[in-house]
Amino acid sequence: TSSRKTNNKQPSFGLSPNRGAMVYFLLASALFVPTNAFVSQAPAFGVASRRTYASKSSIEMANPQVHFGQWIGNTNVPSLDAETISVENPNDQSILGTVPAGCAADAEIALKLAREAQPAWAKIPSSGRAAVLTQLAAVCRECRDELIDSLCDEQAKVRGLATVEVDCMAVYFERYAAMAHSYEGEIVQSDNVGETIYVHHAPVGVSVGICPWNFPLFVFARKVAPALLAGCTVVVKSSELTPLTTFLFMAHVERAIQEGKVDLPAGVVSVVTGYGSTIGEALCTSPVPDIISMTGSVATGQRIMRNAAAHMTKVSLELGGKAPCIVMDDARLDEAVDAIVSSRVIYSGQVCNCAERVYVQEGIYDAFLEKFVAKMKASVCGAPDEEGAEFCSLISSDHREKVRGMVDRAVAAGAVVECGGNVIEGEGYRFKPTVLTGAAQSSEIVQKEIFGPVIPVLKFGTFDEALALANDSEYGLASSIFTENYRFIERARNELLFGETYVNRFHFEAMQGFHAGWRKSGIGGADGKHGLMEYFNTKVVYVQS
Repeated sequence: TSSRKTNNKQPSFGLSPNRGAMVYFLLASALFVPTNAFVSQAPAFGVASRRTYASKSSIEMANPQVHFGQWIGNTNVPSLDAETISVENPNDQSILGTVPAGCAADAEIALKLAREAQPAWAKIPSSGRAAVLTQLAAVCRECRDELIDSLCDEQAKVRGLATVEVDCMAVYFERYAAMAHSYEGEIVQSDNVGETIYVHHAPVGVSVGICPWNFPLFVFARKVAPALLAGCTVVVKSSELTPLTTFLFMAHVERAIQEGKVDLPAGVVSVVTGYGSTIGEALCTSPVPDIISMTGSVATGQRIMRNAAAHMTKVSLELGGKAPCIVMDDARLDEAVDAIVSSRVIYSGQVCNCAERVYVQEGIYDAFLEKFVAKMKASVCGAPDEEGAEFCSLISSDHREKVRGMVDRAVAAGAVVECGGNVIEGEGYRFKPTVLTGAAQSSEIVQKEIFGPVIPVLKFGTFDEALALANDSEYGLASSIFTENYRFIERARNELLFGETYVNRFHFEAMQGFHAGWRKSGIGGADGKHGLMEYFNTKVVYVQS
């Protein structure tokens, strides 16, 4: 059975045939979709043999197991492909519900609605678009507890971190709403008498936002908020591993629209899910999007770039990381240990800017290692609601096997396991916090992203050597240094070749900054005023009086 703790007495209301549902039906008919495509075959775990999705509201379908369709045209509608994906609770392997496997027709309809809705949305003043973001933040706060419960179940995310994610989602919408009057154009001096040159920022148009499984709600806000404020419309693809919480949020948005609390026109935001090889591919090969913003793996980012090249579609990609931590002899040792351990075990190490490798100056290497291993060993793995739990399960059995394989290969190549090194038996896909020493700089465990609670520790002599080792990577997302030496800090600021550098602190970005990777860690970026500018084209107007 599911471990959900959400109150099962959900609000219920009938789904009126609103404009969004009617537009969806008409578009599906235009694509020559057979009428039985709107009736999904029920999964095998025992609900009615057939379900007509369009006859129920999204929230009505939400308990005890959720069975969502796609959220297109401001309502939850069935996919045009009857295949479904079962969504698992990684902590206890129970099935939480189903979502569509997705198909090209779903993508085409969502994109068509987005294209049709975009001109009118862009004509609304930025303050009006910001008002919608504020309304979305209010919806997030109203259903806060449900979203937190859902994240805990769907992701095996400890409650404290799930709470932070939901609260940050609401704040993210509000932060961008506050930027409604902050982006400006320019007047450029002309060489011609009587001429004025205006530089404008115009919305790119239609955005496709592809979200990862590790922070589905926060990255949803990251893809949606700046795009909507800029005047773009958005089709979001939620990961098929963790789509339920996003659809639960959209169910509450749907209700708020019907109650007149959210003024979101149909087609401005659509949320779909399914396999990347089907609906994801269709979204990225379509000529409709003007920008594709994706957070995920390097391999997926490379494939998106190849697909986008056919139509010269702009891309903004936040990909993998292999963050180095440099610990100098003069570092505050206990603070460095605490920060690096926290930056490694957060969400079981499944965070792109997590600490992934540590370089310790030889003078404090032994003292650091002793404290670091003890702290990693003491990290508490438990269920999301277990008191004191710092992390829980990895996302899937396949992912745990990937992490275990990397550790096994590192040991076979000569690395020494200082602690951990294997799975935690019992519930979930848990892995012991693991510290490795003796790994070569060129080894897989030092060069490739682990995405689990495993970290190699290496020794260095001079600061120049530390910089060279840290920069010896195909990734360039995050980095950190622990030192009291201002000259080292200034050199690190300039010479560490990463989009983010943390000095004497935990690895986690601020939403008013700019989260951007170098090299294979990505192109473009997100957050703050620079993240907003990703969703604009520049237009120059020459006016001769």
